[in-house]
Amino acid sequence: MPERVHNFFAGPATLPYEVVKKAAAGMVNFKDSGMSVMEVSHRSGPFESMFKEAQNDMLGIMGLTPEEYVVLFLGGGASMQFCQVPFNFLSQDQTADYIVTGGWAKKAYKEAKLFGKVNAAASSEDTNFSYVPTKFSLTPGAAYVHTTSNNTLVGTQMRHFPETGAVPLVCDMSSDFLSRELDYGKFSLIYAGAQKNIGPAGVTAVILRKSWVEKAKTDIPTMMAYSTHIKEESLFNTPPALPVYVVGLMMKWIMEQGGLKAVEKNNDRKAAILYSCIDDSDGYYKGTVTDPDSRSLMNVCFRLPSEELEAKFVNDAKKADLIGLKGHRSVGGCRASIYNAMTIEGVEALVDFMKKFRAAN
Repeated sequence: MPERVHNFFAGPATLPYEVVKKAAAGMVNFKDSGMSVMEVSHRSGPFESMFKEAQNDMLGIMGLTPEEYVVLFLGGGASMQFCQVPFNFLSQDQTADYIVTGGWAKKAYKEAKLFGKVNAAASSEDTNFSYVPTKFSLTPGAAYVHTTSNNTLVGTQMRHFPETGAVPLVCDMSSDFLSRELDYGKFSLIYAGAQKNIGPAGVTAVILRKSWVEKAKTDIPTMMAYSTHIKEESLFNTPPALPVYVVGLMMKWIMEQGGLKAVEKNNDRKAAILYSCIDDSDGYYKGTVTDPDSRSLMNVCFRLPSEELEAKFVNDAKKADLIGLKGHRSVGGCRASIYNAMTIEGVEALVDFMKKFRAAN
C-alpha cells in the first residue's frame, strides 16, 4: 500500500499531507500539554487560543473584520443549516428567495417551506441541473436570498451571484469555500461543511454579519438561535474539538500558499488540465455540464460511452492509486473532486490514466 493515494472523493475529501501530519501530532500531544487535542478542556487557555485564532484567520483570509462579522463552528453539517437559516430569519408572513441549482439547493428550499413562504427565484431542475441560471426573479423585500455556490452532484459552480440590494444574501459554500477570491462582504451569511475544502467532517463554519443577527427571531429553541452561539463565542456546548483544530491548520496552510489569489490560480490550472483532457477526447469522455461557464472548478463530472466502461474505469483507476472516481449514486457516471488540497501531480496522474484507458478501451 502506498503512503498516499490520489484521493478524488467528494467528501470527506483529501487534505494537504503536511496538514494531516501536523494534525496527527496534535492528536498525540496538543501544544506540549501532555494531552491530545481530543482530551484537553475546551475551556482551557491553549484550546481557546487555538479556537479564536482559527476564527480570526478565516475572517482575515476572506477580507472580513471581526467588528462586522463573526465565525461560528457548529455541529450538524451544512444540512442543519438548511433549517437553521429559516428558523432564525424567516417568519410565516415573509417570503425567502431560493436559487435552486442542484440536489443540495433543492433540499434547502424544501426545508425553508416549513417556516414561511418560499419563492424559487431561479431553477435549472428542468435540465437536471446541467447549468447555473444567471437570471433571477427576486421578491421585493424578501427575508433573504439563498444561493448554493457549487454543486457536487452534477459539477456546476456559480460564477455570478444575484444583486440583492438591501436584502440579505445567504450562501451554502460547502464544496467551494475558500477556493477563490470573492467579495465575501456581499454576503450576510455563509455556511460550509468542512469536509470538502477546509477540514474533516464534524464541524460547519458559519460566517454571519452581526447586524443581521440582531434582527433574527427570538422565539426559537436556544440551540438553534445564532445569537446563543455568538454570545458564548461558539462554546455554548462542547465544540467538535479535533475538526476545529484541523480547520485552524488549514487556515494556516491557505495563508502559506499565498492566500486565496494563489489558491484560485492553482485551482484554475488543475481544472483546465482535466477539462482539456475531456474536451479533447472526441466524445469518449463527455462532461455533464452543458454550459462551459457553469463548470465547477471543484467537482468535474463526466460520462463514458457505457456504464460498463464507467465501472471498469473506476476499478482500473483504483488499481492505479486513483481513488474515489465513481459519480454520486443519484446521477451515476464519474466524478473527480479536485479541491484545494488536490495537487497538480494528482490531476496530471489522472489525465495520464484517462488517456491510456481510452487507448486501451
